[in-house]
Amino acid sequence: MNYRFDLFDMIYCISSTCDLISNEIADHHNQVAFLAVNIARELDFTVEQQRNIFIAGLLHDIGAFSTKERRELLLSEADDIHDHALIGASLLENFEPLKNVAEIIRYHHLPWGNGAGRLAGGRSVSPESHVIHLADRVAVQIDPKREIIGQADIIRENIRSLSGRLFVPEFVDAFLELSKREYLWFSVINKPLMSRLPDLMNFTAIGLSLDETVSISEIFANIIDFRSPFTARHSIGVAAVAEKLAELSGFTEKECKMMLIAGYLHDLGKLAIDNDILEKNGALSEEEYNIIKTHTFHTYRTLQVIKGFEVINNWASLHHEKLNGAGYPFHLKAGDIPPGSRIMAVADTFTALLEDRPYRRGIGLKNAVATIGEMVDSGLLCPAVFKTLMANLEELDAVRMAAQERAGNRYELIHAVLAEPLAAALSAPARGIQN
Repeated sequence: MNYRFDLFDMIYCISSTCDLISNEIADHHNQVAFLAVNIARELDFTVEQQRNIFIAGLLHDIGAFSTKERRELLLSEADDIHDHALIGASLLENFEPLKNVAEIIRYHHLPWGNGAGRLAGGRSVSPESHVIHLADRVAVQIDPKREIIGQADIIRENIRSLSGRLFVPEFVDAFLELSKREYLWFSVINKPLMSRLPDLMNFTAIGLSLDETVSISEIFANIIDFRSPFTARHSIGVAAVAEKLAELSGFTEKECKMMLIAGYLHDLGKLAIDNDILEKNGALSEEEYNIIKTHTFHTYRTLQVIKGFEVINNWASLHHEKLNGAGYPFHLKAGDIPPGSRIMAVADTFTALLEDRPYRRGIGLKNAVATIGEMVDSGLLCPAVFKTLMANLEELDAVRMAAQERAGNRYELIHAVLAEPLAAALSAPARGIQN
């Protein structure tokens, strides 16, 4: 079978999950992408430029890992406004299909400065970055609790007042002309419309091979895990263990790659969970635990967007189901839990038990396998997968450690961009719109 997956499906999946975290942030990526593409079309940008702007709009804030940071980005352009842009670009820049998008994201908060914004740290800045900046600052002014057309004049005046200083005058003029059309405002606050934005924009699909899908899924794993130093290595470790368990269980080479993708994405839904819960130093309350349980459902629903991902979705999102029906979110029983999901459940449990968390230290290899054995005896985890784990324990633990060391190095490297000369060049305060 020739596996091809749509890049837009993959990107929309991660973007929409990031925006689930609160009502304040809901649809922000969609709104910026929609506004930016419409401004670009008003300016007669090429189709390729429009497509890159669309993708950049959907991903522009992926470098803002914490809930607090995402919320602050909606309020003002603070002195450290460029940090998340630099991190987001660093996450994407080595994936060839998104190399140009990474450059757009890197500078998407750079003020025009009456022309000075053509360059940053000696580097040329693309017009697309300035379009995203304008669209972003329009979007943050929209109050979802108020009637939209009544807000338009105030937003227009705010944007007009910053023409030249913060925004490219030509782009401001295009927005002002475009914003006279009510459809723009009605569309940008229409949730059903925003939920099918890739179809609405009507760009030609970009197919990804299975190997390319592995690569972009690893990037998404970093976005998921780098929100906390406690989870910075988790999904990479789970994916490596799950892939090796699949290989040892007789899965084909393609199926093992699918398992790797599923491992990278198994905690996708945690992007919708507040950092205060993920990093809580103590036992979760009943309410907090119920919120944590939503992550598997969010994973399941968002991966449904990706055509051809049905098997990968099941392997990724059913990792908290238990053979005796006591798991979540579907309470499936043994006969309904596929082998790949059983492998993922063991890989996730094995990796998690060995990791340090805010509320406990890793429990060590001996205690980890003893705990998993007890879960098998209680009808929670698969005996066959556990048998494979025990028969290859040293090899699997070595695979986990190597993968997690690589993830740890990546975590340090990504954050190191904030110490580079470009970060200093961008660090001057950007006095923009403050709500």
